[in-house]
Amino acid sequence: MADEKPAAEPKLTAQVAGDEDDEEARAGVDIWKYVLGFTEMAVVKCAIDLGIADAIESHPEPSISLPRLSSELGCCPSSLRRILRFLAHRKIFRHHADTDTYSQTPLSRRLLTRGENSMAAFILLETTPAMLAPWLNLSSHAAAAAAGAPPPFVVANGDDVWAYSAANPGHSRLIDEAMACDTRVAVPALAEDCPEVFEGVLTMVDVGGGNGTTLRLLRKAFPWIRGINFDLPHVVAGALPPCDGVEHVGGDMFEGVPKADAAFLKVG
Repeated sequence: MADEKPAAEPKLTAQVAGDEDDEEARAGVDIWKYVLGFTEMAVVKCAIDLGIADAIESHPEPSISLPRLSSELGCCPSSLRRILRFLAHRKIFRHHADTDTYSQTPLSRRLLTRGENSMAAFILLETTPAMLAPWLNLSSHAAAAAAGAPPPFVVANGDDVWAYSAANPGHSRLIDEAMACDTRVAVPALAEDCPEVFEGVLTMVDVGGGNGTTLRLLRKAFPWIRGINFDLPHVVAGALPPCDGVEHVGGDMFEGVPKADAAFLKVG
């Protein structure tokens, strides 16, 4: 008929083709995130290993020049500049172009080896070969999982994480330090926001308490609580020095847990 509208299919087809072209172009860029995705983790670990955040934090001025920083760290200036450029681009350090100096950011302070908000030990733990290997062999576990294959950590390292840690004291210490990173953030928040949870609690056992950081923080907030830091024998053997009101006890939670008014078990 004369007043019949023309079909819109050609316009829609062109739009779909354009969307597919855009998606294809984005894919060509995005794939490099996966090809080189490991670099962010590796460079952040490098920053911790070199002590970049610690050096800037201890500098008397708010910012520090590259020559001064490279001298303090004993690093090649050109290599250090590349590392800092990478990290500054990701807002981990701040570069001041007018003075060509570098300063801290809230994120870089998480890379300090000491401090309430430090996450350095957690990053160092997760970038060890023992922790990375299970992820890099995830496909073999997925393929064999139906046949009852052991967990990826066991396949990669020959033991579960606890047996491996018992045989490797350095790894065990790193686990304790990493868990303490999370504890220093989570426990004070819990004590401040939910103090009623601890009302009437005179004794508390921290199951899997690591080096005892949790109970030290809880006793600071609730000094009437007597704490029992309970973990595997090799863990408590390397725990923090005993403090008033906290006792270290070694054992296996699957065999028994010391008696107390309450048990504290942090998951994750």
